[in-house]
Amino acid sequence: MPGHFEAVPGGGAAVALDEVEIAILRSLAVQMVELIGPGDEPVEGEDPLAALFAEGPSKPPADPALARLFPDGYTGPESDAADEELKAASAEFRRFTENDLRTRKREDALSVIRDLDALTVNGEGEAVLKLTADDCRRWLGALNDLRLTIGTRLEVSDDEDDEGSGLYRLPDSDPRKPMVMAYLWLGVLQETLIETLMP
Repeated sequence: MPGHFEAVPGGGAAVALDEVEIAILRSLAVQMVELIGPGDEPVEGEDPLAALFAEGPSKPPADPALARLFPDGYTGPESDAADEELKAASAEFRRFTENDLRTRKREDALSVIRDLDALTVNGEGEAVLKLTADDCRRWLGALNDLRLTIGTRLEVSDDEDDEGSGLYRLPDSDPRKPMVMAYLWLGVLQETLIETLMP
């Protein structure tokens, strides 16, 4: 179990983490919550049904990492007419979906923080994180969001694999090295967590 998730009887998964790994995961999850931003708290007396239909932003975020987390809903051919129609459709789609997507991503990251805060570290500085099947889905969402964000910051493109991008060959003196190591480690956690959910 050290370093990767394993399936547990009855569904769910478990992983052994040391204090440093717990601190890193928690810090990354907190940064994700800060990046996504605070949620809209319901106003006392406000119609809850009206809040469900509140409109969100219609333009993509300026921050490349947020733009990766909240991509445009539609893409298409390069012609100007089609491009304008797709932009309008993307803006409309974003207005009615981004707020819910932000809420879900925020809740996934907060779930990671809560689960890590509930761990009891033993005398050797280790703890075993046990997740239910529902917890696993939230963790998968958060791990995916963290990797997308870090990958964007490291300028990893979708069409290059980790090895081909030179991430493994960075010298220790490179200031990106700690973030690269976190990116690769999160990939192992994500992959092994997915494997625990396979039938």
